[in-house]
Amino acid sequence: MVTRNEIKGELVLRFDGSRPLSAAAVEEIGAFCDRAEDQREPGPVTIHVTGAPPADWAKGLAVGLVSKWERVVRRFERLGRLTAAVASGECAGTALDLLLAADIRIAEPGTTLRLASAGGGTWPGMTVYRLTKQAGAAGIRRAVLLGAPIGTERALALDLIDEVSDDPAKTLAELDVVVDGAETAIRRQLIFEAGSTTFEEALGSHLAAADRALRREAKS
Repeated sequence: MVTRNEIKGELVLRFDGSRPLSAAAVEEIGAFCDRAEDQREPGPVTIHVTGAPPADWAKGLAVGLVSKWERVVRRFERLGRLTAAVASGECAGTALDLLLAADIRIAEPGTTLRLASAGGGTWPGMTVYRLTKQAGAAGIRRAVLLGAPIGTERALALDLIDEVSDDPAKTLAELDVVVDGAETAIRRQLIFEAGSTTFEEALGSHLAAADRALRREAKS
């Protein structure tokens, strides 16, 4: 079950990835995004993720629900606030989706990442897309084709996680958040676009962002 807590203005959610994908999970993440957008605080939006779905999790699952899930994860990925994810234990399925969509990723020791299985192979959802975009085809080939788990050391080497910590709360508290929500969203979008646009195509967006930064600096 997903629970929410607010600590010093920080919005926190705990997500159990052992639950099969459901409309309730979509609604929970959607509502969490609503609160993150309504509550403009300086702290990051934090999701704690753990768990892997059961072997039969995809039985009776409709692609329409999968589409809704992918869209709400994308919404979380594009929030106008810094996002952080803390992973622990086995992290697969929906838990892995949310981890890969976060800006900052911290794993507790012993955390394992893996793709869920369905239809005779690993789940071919947007997890595969994010893994490939972030770590490269060679780095995640065994995970996608063979279902091989990715341990913390390997995840660090592939930049799928940023840090392994025995005390994630302390690690999060030490984050030096210097960019506000709107500026975070702009810089994140520039990162997203850099992998699929030429220098000439990207120049206009970067100049617009630079002009915005100069105007804000002049007013400060």
